[in-house]
Amino acid sequence: MIPALQALAQDAWQAQAAAHHARVDRYAAPYLARRSANQKHPVEDFLFTYYTQKPGQLSRWHPGAGVVLTGPAATERLGWKFYREASDGEREASGAPSQGPAVVLDMEKFSSGRKEALDFAAIILGRTAARPANFGCFGLHEWAMVYKQEANEVRHEYLELRLGSTDTDRVVEENRIRCTHFDAYRFYTPQASGLNELAPTRENQRDMEQPGCLHANMDLYKWAYKLSPALPSELVMDCFELSWRVRAMDMQASPYDLAAWGYPPIAIETAAGKADYVAAQRGFAAEAAVLRGRLASAVAAITAP
Repeated sequence: MIPALQALAQDAWQAQAAAHHARVDRYAAPYLARRSANQKHPVEDFLFTYYTQKPGQLSRWHPGAGVVLTGPAATERLGWKFYREASDGEREASGAPSQGPAVVLDMEKFSSGRKEALDFAAIILGRTAARPANFGCFGLHEWAMVYKQEANEVRHEYLELRLGSTDTDRVVEENRIRCTHFDAYRFYTPQASGLNELAPTRENQRDMEQPGCLHANMDLYKWAYKLSPALPSELVMDCFELSWRVRAMDMQASPYDLAAWGYPPIAIETAAGKADYVAAQRGFAAEAAVLRGRLASAVAAITAP
């Protein structure tokens, strides 16, 4: 279903686009500078290297479905995927001028071309929201990724383990490991895989993800950009910024020593650290629930007959 149409004059939508570019640059510009200098950041590179959305793609502002962009600058978008000239009926319905450039998203082509993504997003968003949240994992997935490995073999080879290899392994062995997220579980060392009480797979992902999981909440950004340009870029960036903050907390609770990078540890090997982790995890889950609802509503509006 195409949402009710509205027109945006060139000055208005270009101001929104400029604000979006500035919002993205806060995160993307330092990453691009590091990449040019062949430098790495263990926390702040993640959203640009793990996820498939690149900085240039993220910087492109999209108004979302149902918005007619007017003015000469709008014609550039005719070369962008899923954009086309607005029809006379769309001009009239949106209040756009009857003459001059007017561009709109082709929702029929989008719904057809992204049907698989739309269908899966509806399933994963809905089923995750419907499950009870698990707040007892304490971020041990990151510890399981370096279990029984020497320091020069860890995933982030330029980082030191905060407790050293032996004590890191002990934390894994002395705690219950119950990760529900396949894209975290798949990076476990072979020795750690059997310690996880669950067996997440790509096939059972839709039946296992739950709303307390940090990685499931980071992935809201993934579902958002996979549905671009039908979603407004403001929603995509809301998801991005939540994911950015979740990633920081995820790495603070990891076995790596990130103090020199400006990230003090959340010592989940202690009772106090576990309590701090759960408190932050609950806060993120509450924020993610709102964004998950916004995404689900957007998908429902796009796919409604």
